[in-house]
Amino acid sequence: MNNVPFSILDLVPVAAGNTVKQSLNNALDLAQHAETWGYNRYWLAEHHNMTGVASAATSVVIGYIAGGTNTIRVGSGGIMLPNHSPLVIAEQFGTLASLYPGRIDLGVGRAPGSDQVTARAMRRNLTGPDTFPQDVVELQHYFQPAEPGQAVRAMPGAGLNVPIWILGSSLFGAQLAAMLGLPYAFASHFAPDALMQALHTYRTQFQPSETLKKPYVMLGVNVVAADTDEEAKRLFTSAQQQFINLRSGNPGQLPPPVDQPELLDYALRQTGAGQMLRYAVVGSSETVQQGLTNFIDQTQADELMITAQIFDHAARLRSFELTAQAREAILQREVVSVA
Repeated sequence: MNNVPFSILDLVPVAAGNTVKQSLNNALDLAQHAETWGYNRYWLAEHHNMTGVASAATSVVIGYIAGGTNTIRVGSGGIMLPNHSPLVIAEQFGTLASLYPGRIDLGVGRAPGSDQVTARAMRRNLTGPDTFPQDVVELQHYFQPAEPGQAVRAMPGAGLNVPIWILGSSLFGAQLAAMLGLPYAFASHFAPDALMQALHTYRTQFQPSETLKKPYVMLGVNVVAADTDEEAKRLFTSAQQQFINLRSGNPGQLPPPVDQPELLDYALRQTGAGQMLRYAVVGSSETVQQGLTNFIDQTQADELMITAQIFDHAARLRSFELTAQAREAILQREVVSVA
């Protein structure tokens, strides 16, 4: 396992009956706890026109989280680059890196993070060719030291070398990350089908760069932990309902859990939501230990990005605390086995 770090991906869920302000305050509270529990990163995701997600202005929320914490890395998982000009993102993350040096990550993705109507409302041109690879290279350039006579520079941003990650849920991102020699984060927490093929593509095609000498992969995984397996399964029904609603074309706020998880089985099969959530570890601390050990053994992940859509904030805190304890138990077990 080699001391695999655990990190957190937060969509800043707006639970039914909650306000955006409550959700943002909950995110900061979770990040502050995560820092004390030893999590490595706290990433936030860009989604638009979704009433159940409060992280649309991702750079703003990153600043809020970074300003309320001290040591944990804070970043985007990710910024959807087709929605923005590379220069604007370089300026935003150059500002964040100037305020919180050594703590800011920039994960970028190729998807719009919204539907086509919403993407048009963001005034981006959707009719031209896919320019994501060129946009990533342009973004890298803005973070390099400015050259004499350079007509356009990111200020702030130039010379800060903000770490860029490629996010993906298909082979495209794996190939691009490998070609550019960048770290790669795969969205296995909702797009599991291409995981193993993407890992093989990235690792076998990887070209060392000034940024990274060997492949580095972070994998998303749903983890819901509670004091018993039964309670964890009940809490997980909020995420299951959210995915069912999304697949049915009815996205909304995060719903409360249901007391009989088996009632969702038919809808999970019919909508394909169950397949999307295939990489989910749900249960007590012991169950989570075993499930995450198996996932790491299967994938040889360098880092895990844990996500948990849990309705009750206290239960969500408890889940991430138990997950951190599971990681420590896995490490201790590994140390004992080596000894």
